[in-house]
Amino acid sequence: MNEWISRIPDAAIGLSSEKLLQTVAGYRGVVELNPSDLAEQGSERRMKILGISASPRGNRSRTLALVREVLAGAGTCGSGTECIDIGSLRIECCDACDACNETGICHKEDDFMEVLEQARRSDGIVLGSPVYIDNVTAQMKAFMDRSADAIHYQVLGGKFGCSVCTTFESGGEEVIRNLDRYLNYLGAFTITGLAISMGDRAALPETALVMARERGRSLVEAILTKRCDPDQETWISSNREFFSTIVRANRGTRPDGYADWVNRGWIRE
Repeated sequence: MNEWISRIPDAAIGLSSEKLLQTVAGYRGVVELNPSDLAEQGSERRMKILGISASPRGNRSRTLALVREVLAGAGTCGSGTECIDIGSLRIECCDACDACNETGICHKEDDFMEVLEQARRSDGIVLGSPVYIDNVTAQMKAFMDRSADAIHYQVLGGKFGCSVCTTFESGGEEVIRNLDRYLNYLGAFTITGLAISMGDRAALPETALVMARERGRSLVEAILTKRCDPDQETWISSNREFFSTIVRANRGTRPDGYADWVNRGWIRE
């Protein structure tokens, strides 16, 4: 097994397990909730980390197992978790109609918008894809390509993510970098990714499971401490400055999106 460690430094700062549990228990989060949610949950909410796996192999997928292990590590720290296998959903390819830019909603009646909304309402995101010819799967690529408007409006701004992949031998570095950059485009910061070279093995080795759970713990720490890589912060801020021209141009047709940017301090009136 070969593990590729990305050049992006890990966000973890070494909080003890007891301290993590105490801090997560008192976490209030920054994800916006609807009034109905607040009525059900009161003024508090539990941290949530969403896993998105994009393998076409369903429950036989070793990538899905790897994503679940990262979530399990986050769960030991007290975070709530959810895993979505987009390989089992219907997510069509982008047809470049530009409807999302005009309304913020894709015209295709499939599962994409619901998964995106689940990501928006989460505090952390775990992305997983097997390596297909040194790239992500078609299922993940379709999901990413449908995210143009989400990227323009930085819908994951301020959140944290972790990318994982499995491969026979090569291509792990490229896929982790691709997934990390996608998260950065959405406005999220990333911790160190994890690529596992599987060869012919049918199941993840124990060492891979341990490292995956450690990534889950590190993701929780990153969410709590808000510690981010300065290079990522610079890159995301540069993109945000460019995307602000789109948000300003759409002010008349999408006032809520414009107001959100003003409230976040991303646009100054």
